[in-house]
Amino acid sequence: MFQKDFLWGGAVAANQFEGAWDADGKGPSVPDLCTNGTRDRAKWITQKVRPEYLYPSHEASDFYHHYKEDIALLAEMGFKCFRLSISWSRIFPTGLEETPNEKGLEFYDKVFDECKAHGIQPLVTISHYEMPYMLACRNNGWLSRETIDCFLRFVETIFARYQGKVKYWLTFNEINAGQMPLGDVISTSMVAGYEGPVDGIRHTEQERYQALHHQLVASAKTVILAHTQYPEYSIGNMITFVVSYPLTCAPQDILMSQQHMQQSNWYCSDVQVRGRYPYYAEKMWRDKGVQLEIAPGDLEALQQGTVDFMSFSYYMSICVGQQGEKDKVSGNLTGGLKNPYLETSDWGWQIDPIGLRYALNEAYDRYGIPLMVVENGLGAIDQLEEDGSIHDSYRIDYMRKHIQQMALAVEDGVDLMGYTCWGCIDLVSLTTGEMRKRYGMVYVDKKDDGSGSLQRRRKDSFYWYQKVIASNGEDLDE
Repeated sequence: MFQKDFLWGGAVAANQFEGAWDADGKGPSVPDLCTNGTRDRAKWITQKVRPEYLYPSHEASDFYHHYKEDIALLAEMGFKCFRLSISWSRIFPTGLEETPNEKGLEFYDKVFDECKAHGIQPLVTISHYEMPYMLACRNNGWLSRETIDCFLRFVETIFARYQGKVKYWLTFNEINAGQMPLGDVISTSMVAGYEGPVDGIRHTEQERYQALHHQLVASAKTVILAHTQYPEYSIGNMITFVVSYPLTCAPQDILMSQQHMQQSNWYCSDVQVRGRYPYYAEKMWRDKGVQLEIAPGDLEALQQGTVDFMSFSYYMSICVGQQGEKDKVSGNLTGGLKNPYLETSDWGWQIDPIGLRYALNEAYDRYGIPLMVVENGLGAIDQLEEDGSIHDSYRIDYMRKHIQQMALAVEDGVDLMGYTCWGCIDLVSLTTGEMRKRYGMVYVDKKDDGSGSLQRRRKDSFYWYQKVIASNGEDLDE
């Protein structure tokens, strides 16, 4: 089944979990200027904090003041690995400073020391949709090449500071989200001077792919830095993997599905794993009217800066085909046509555990390097009972079915190194800014209006996952 040193754990992101948005010298990040929303009402970006709005990231789950309690809960579950991100603006408040904020560095020292005390390996996402707001406004995010240098200054600082405390790193969270209209804002953080609903921001294909090129170069240079100066580090990429099936067996649908997989899933990972743009990139650029500005040395950096392992988020699959009038479904930063064979979550995301086995086999066949599932989970409305218990059998069922498919992929021959389910402790939803869309095995007493005691409570899934980890995935019974 799973290897003996399999990295069982969970994942969070600073902007959705940490809180303390302006504490100890931290500057505002792009998410700190995002209001809350709902499934039917988009979040807003404001140019400054306005009292009539609620900004969920400002307090979030307040990990900043609960980190000891939270890490102890993770250890109680038996975590081998805890995936978290470092807030860029906690280290460089505007992103433009030459000298880092020592208080910010000290916070993560304490977090990593606490993880070590409990025998938990940190898996650090360097950039998880947390660009400093000042940098985003000045440079229009990743559209400017100057952002590469600012990012590398951040990387050099944390690589040097946390040597001996962190081994596993991911460069960018869901880097391919920049290709998706619903994800281009948070991934590229191009917000210069904008105020309005997040779903109202639309960048041109030229802007999105140019910004993405700069991110890919920054990722490659990060890997090169690690391989040359910190050989003990293991560096991975991270994409959002959305499996696309042809809606019908019509050849046109099959071809559309293949092209969707190429553009959405393989484009970025081909660069980060193989070290070059894929063969289909030039035609895709022509079709989209994109002319990349590639500076001298960029292609060489991409070739040299290939990752050690590939990681991805997996939540759902979609169908692709010519019958566009068919029912559509939403999802993680993207959407597609409805699959009649699948059920959906409370938020309309299609649930497809077998698709995870398919994704693992496809990725391993393509690249042949170790894989890791670093996000997977069910966003649902949990009911807090009078006695304080939370009976989330639906979450257990979701996770069980996906872990079963991971085990089958390992049996197929896939080299799978770990699994960190998303939002192991309840956090703010990325897409809507809600708290009621809960993923965790630990409940946080926090409501969508910002009220709540922040008290932590163990859900039924807490005890189930504890048993799963203790048995290395052998015992999946509820």
